[in-house]
Amino acid sequence: MAQQTYLALGDSYSIGEGLKIEKSWPFQLVKSLNSKGFNFDSPNIIAKTGWRTDELIQAIDEKLDDEKQFDLVSLLIGVNNQYQEKSLGQYKREFKELLETAILKSKHKKKGVFVVSIPDYGVTPFAKEKEKTNAIEDLKRYNKFAQKQCQKYGVAFYDITELSAELSQNDDMLIEDRLHPNAKQYGAWVDSFLGNVLEQMNNE
Repeated sequence: MAQQTYLALGDSYSIGEGLKIEKSWPFQLVKSLNSKGFNFDSPNIIAKTGWRTDELIQAIDEKLDDEKQFDLVSLLIGVNNQYQEKSLGQYKREFKELLETAILKSKHKKKGVFVVSIPDYGVTPFAKEKEKTNAIEDLKRYNKFAQKQCQKYGVAFYDITELSAELSQNDDMLIEDRLHPNAKQYGAWVDSFLGNVLEQMNNE
């Protein structure tokens, strides 16, 4: 099988903040896909801790060749828009642009793209210390919009928000900052949608 390529677009969650990059969920996903007979190269990750939707758009413009396409493209973005109290309207405009970009970057168009919901960080010890425990009410609006856009464009949407809330209450599932997931939690995310991604890949 020819070498396959994967582009992961996002923020701290996609690079696995505080972990070796190999422990991030995109790398864990590739490892799982390859164990099922695929031949993916290491993920091309365009993500950075703290990035909002506008910063991700700028980075894509700077870092990606306009003509380059990938076998698989994922998008997980928006938590920093919410955390930095940017407007929901800005997120809506820029998420739609990012989703359209993800489809353009996919060799298989919408069939090769998936969006992961924004995790619920409001249950973490960090959020409680920062009095950000109401974050989930905002994030529900972000995720609802993202899901509707995915339905509109025919793109897969994998909702890990409830799973992240369940796991992030436990320090055993967080890194030392008591905010970001650890490798074990990212593995649980991947397990939750691996079957769906396999189905996507097999149907292309």
